Amino acid sequence: MCFCSSDRREGGAASALDIIQLVGLGIVVALLVLIVKEKSPLFALLLGLFASVFIFLTLIEQIQIVIEMIKRLATNAHIETVYLTTVLKIVGIAYIAEFGAQIVRDAGQNALASKIELGGKVLILVMAVPILTVIVETVLAMLPT
Repeated sequence: MCFCSSDRREGGAASALDIIQLVGLGIVVALLVLIVKEKSPLFALLLGLFASVFIFLTLIEQIQIVIEMIKRLATNAHIETVYLTTVLKIVGIAYIAEFGAQIVRDAGQNALASKIELGGKVLILVMAVPILTVIVETVLAMLPT
């Protein structure tokens, strides 16, 4: 399988073939997990985990393309890089927390998955405080005194 290869399309843009390959892999692994689960639940869990990580890693190239595009837009708009970096970190935290929570939920640990999601939300809030502070200060500076 040739996931997300940037040399086959201009600029590495995703195509319908990419999602078909990802969904196909997901369906095949899901069926294998169902078959193996009765004999070896631990192996079935590991199979699902490895497939999830593989899918995530194949998408990194596409994520890099989006990040580069956002950086170019921010540079052209004269936005300070600290804000862009913070927003990208927030998005990363959200994706990683969701990914981890889904894996833990697949293992049957719903309570732990909820705690991972809560942790992600708290970290996002902490990361957003400096941006919120700048927004509030900017609004207050525009108000007549």
